[in-house]
Amino acid sequence: MNIRQAFKMAWKSIWGKKGRSALTILGIFIGIAAVMTIVSVMEGMQAKSMEQFEAMGSNRVNVRVDSWVYDDQGNNIGKDYFPDLYDYCTQMKDVVLGVTPKGECSATVTYGTKSSDTMQPQYNENGQVSSGSYPPRLFYGSDQFSICENLTLKAGRDLTMLDIKNYNQVCVINEYAAKLFFGGVDPVGQILKFNGNEFRVVGVYANRLDANSQEAMWSDNMIVLPYSTRRLLGGQMSTEYVVKVADAKAMPEVISRIGGFLRGIVDSSTGSVSVFSESQWAESSNEYLRMVGLVLGGIAAISLLVGGIGIMNIMLVTVTERTREIGIRRAIGAQRGSIISQFLIEAAMLCGIGGIVGILFGTIGSVFLSTLLVKMTIYPSPIVAAGAFGLSVALGVIFGSYPAVKASKLQPVEALRAE
Repeated sequence: MNIRQAFKMAWKSIWGKKGRSALTILGIFIGIAAVMTIVSVMEGMQAKSMEQFEAMGSNRVNVRVDSWVYDDQGNNIGKDYFPDLYDYCTQMKDVVLGVTPKGECSATVTYGTKSSDTMQPQYNENGQVSSGSYPPRLFYGSDQFSICENLTLKAGRDLTMLDIKNYNQVCVINEYAAKLFFGGVDPVGQILKFNGNEFRVVGVYANRLDANSQEAMWSDNMIVLPYSTRRLLGGQMSTEYVVKVADAKAMPEVISRIGGFLRGIVDSSTGSVSVFSESQWAESSNEYLRMVGLVLGGIAAISLLVGGIGIMNIMLVTVTERTREIGIRRAIGAQRGSIISQFLIEAAMLCGIGGIVGILFGTIGSVFLSTLLVKMTIYPSPIVAAGAFGLSVALGVIFGSYPAVKASKLQPVEALRAE
């Protein structure tokens, strides 16, 4: 019997038992669909995570200097190390592009009748923001804040060192926040009040993310003030700084030099220093997503195992039903190899059909869940689809081997006696 005949017989057997065949491939197609969906959604989440990290800017070093000196009211009165860090980074212009504090300010921002205190998002039944908005985040920054945060000016000017030194009450507002307060009015030159203190808007930053996304509502919705105005608006001294490095090759050098410099001026008995690459956060995030994907993939693989056992069971039933046929074929000279190939082809075809159906449903699931969870349309890659189909066929061969071998070992005389 040639291969073509084997496929015809396998298809005739599968089609002749439609209900049983459909139930048999159910476990395979559910497992394949689940694995494909999980892999695709995990890839989408990793891509979304990297998109957000890239939007914030690459080649950044996070610096944290904690001080443990407090007054009687619990306020931190330790030394502000940013001027020292700023001067040191200025000496490293060959490898450092900028440095800024990243302290946040807590203040009520008002413009006319609009107030940040009344800005609250409204959520729908899916947990998505349906209306309203978060209030803008307020940052104290240096003249190099935009360089460190990968921001570009859309209108007006950026903060300058003179603004820092002269305690100028100015601010640069992101276009998302500008829309919240000013609508279609040009914000440059307008006055915003921070806890009643007037600050003039001198520039507008362009959005880094899609303005309609929830990520932009949080990441891009900002107002930046000169860090020296902290004395006017209050707030704790900034202990976190961002250093923008020229390229990835210089990262180890910059981390080592800045760490050594700060540890040389910070008293270890009253403070601590930590310097690390922001890419470590991205790597940790991706590692976490990979672990989640492995766990979910393992759960989905159980259904494939169950489906494979189902294939083995059905093929054993098939062998029993076709015992006389096997005996006749052996009696007229069929070799064991042809019997084995016939049943392996039938098992592989069953699983292959399940794999094709699983790929179809896995694609639908990937598109639906990726759109729902990460606001991206993710299609399974051709490699994933081909791998899923190959896996389904391999399962048929693996779990169909025992019934096929058992069929080939039947003695012709005993097989012909079977009813």
